[in-house]
Amino acid sequence: MADLASFTPRWCDQPTDTPWPTSDWPEGPQRAALDAVVNEGFTDADLAETNAVLVVAQGRIVAERYGGTTPSFTGDGEPVGPSTPLISWSMAKSVLHAVVGLLVDEGRLDPAAPAPVAPWRDDARAAITLADLLAMRDGLDFVESYDVDQPSHVIEMLFGPGQGDMGAYAAARPLAHEPGTTFNYSSGTTNIISRLVADVVGRGEAYHRFLAERLFDPIGATSARATLDESGVFVASSFLHATARDYARFALLYLRGGRWGERQVLSPEWVATAQAPRSRDPESGFAYAWQWWVAGDEYGTYEAHGYEGQLISVVPALDAVVVRLGRTPEDRANAVHAWRTRLLAVLAAR
Repeated sequence: MADLASFTPRWCDQPTDTPWPTSDWPEGPQRAALDAVVNEGFTDADLAETNAVLVVAQGRIVAERYGGTTPSFTGDGEPVGPSTPLISWSMAKSVLHAVVGLLVDEGRLDPAAPAPVAPWRDDARAAITLADLLAMRDGLDFVESYDVDQPSHVIEMLFGPGQGDMGAYAAARPLAHEPGTTFNYSSGTTNIISRLVADVVGRGEAYHRFLAERLFDPIGATSARATLDESGVFVASSFLHATARDYARFALLYLRGGRWGERQVLSPEWVATAQAPRSRDPESGFAYAWQWWVAGDEYGTYEAHGYEGQLISVVPALDAVVVRLGRTPEDRANAVHAWRTRLLAVLAAR
């Protein structure tokens, strides 16, 4: 991993002639080459079903397309369009990064401090810091697998005995490694963090209100709605719904170094922690920062990834954002990233 002391974060100022998209997105010039790659997102068989693609460059929408239907267990769902909220899956982890940043910027949470999880006070887990949790280096024994034929803590947490209080379920796991030493991608870890947030901002409607007033409303992401578990905590590992345009608003906030209009919503220092690689996932090859993935390409791209190919790419060198939502089998995840690479090459050639 890169030397964090010498790491240089990257973001871009909003062009002076481009209005902030708090209510309406300004549009930019369309390009045939870009449209062709966007269309591949809907015709490439390896991608299966794409529901939305949205590309922003220099603060303006330069490509946008929708297709398919919303998931339904009783037949076809509703056709997907610009106003359709779609599930985030694990992209919600990156949204939680922003929520934690709001509290860190105010001094209400400290990444360097031991995580205040009550059951950990009297054992070796007391050494786990919030920074360890953010980096997925907490050391907890948590199996992240969606293979129904294998033991899976994430399935038990989301859909089984742990679903009532997901953060508590994950926090009850024992250590498998010394805290801070080993990367292990874990949705349980994110829900532990979300439970710590709830301890500060409140549960249930208080948590919803904090998300709306401090994050979603200031950037105009009015469609965004978090799902809470029975304990009143945001299931930040997996369950946020928003339109493609509102996911793009969230990404633009990061691309602008935490600024939105005249307001500094997140500090630039906190935005930098989304870009600074801390680990490398041996399976995907991607680096991992704090609740964000780092592509390691020439554009400084960092991303929110979600199950079945959900993708938000923040691309500082191109002053661009890419949102892709759909349903791609997990064994074809590389197809999503290959498509994104082709799209960025077209943007770079402008």
